[in-house]
Amino acid sequence: MKERKSSRPEGLVQVRPSPARPGPALNREIQTKIGQQLRAVYDDIVDQGVPDRFADLLRNLDTKAVRTEGVDKDASE
Repeated sequence: MKERKSSRPEGLVQVRPSPARPGPALNREIQTKIGQQLRAVYDDIVDQGVPDRFADLLRNLDTKAVRTEGVDKDASE
């Protein structure tokens, strides 16, 4: 009988979710603490807003998308 070689690098274990284990793996207290810490880290970034050059780029893309949609509608009629 031939021995099957795993395609995974040695030492890595594949973890599959278990449908038999109900509920979250972390209790509510731990989930709350993780959420608070993530908010503390990212609140400052969110408050910075979008740089003007990105806002301009998004406006330009929106304008081009509207023009393209208008062309597509005209061609299909």
